Amino acid sequence: MSERKEAVSIRADSNGHEVGYGKPPQHTQFRAGRSGNPAGRRKGVRNLATDVKRILKVPVKVKENGRSRKISTQEGALMVLREKALKGDARSLDRLLEYASRFNNDAGEIGLAPCPEDQAILAAYVAEAAAAANPPTTAESPADPTPNPAGSSDEKAAK
Repeated sequence: MSERKEAVSIRADSNGHEVGYGKPPQHTQFRAGRSGNPAGRRKGVRNLATDVKRILKVPVKVKENGRSRKISTQEGALMVLREKALKGDARSLDRLLEYASRFNNDAGEIGLAPCPEDQAILAAYVAEAAAAANPPTTAESPADPTPNPAGSSDEKAAK
């Protein structure tokens, strides 16, 4: 091993600078105060999520009822999934039903009403919010049993 280290020659360039392993010539070294990557990282580098969204928005031509029209790739893929499901493909039907249950569950559209327990909770909350919005008047508030001392803060504020 020591023989190999001795075999590596260290020589000097024209300026007298040592050149060898780990010591490149000075004219090829980075200059002091200057970046090795002056352009830096590109701005707006996309990740997978943005690429998927962008790709799904790209329009495709579809023939429907003998006419050609443009729709998004996402809509086209869903149309193909629907057609496969209607033809009897079990996996497509499962996937389509999964999408329907995940994305087609607006309570207003379906007409679901909250259960009686939830309605009771909502009613109690509305009553509490109404009570907090309308504070009791001075006639309804209980009288203060302790009289004001002579040096109260009200008298100090008046001075």
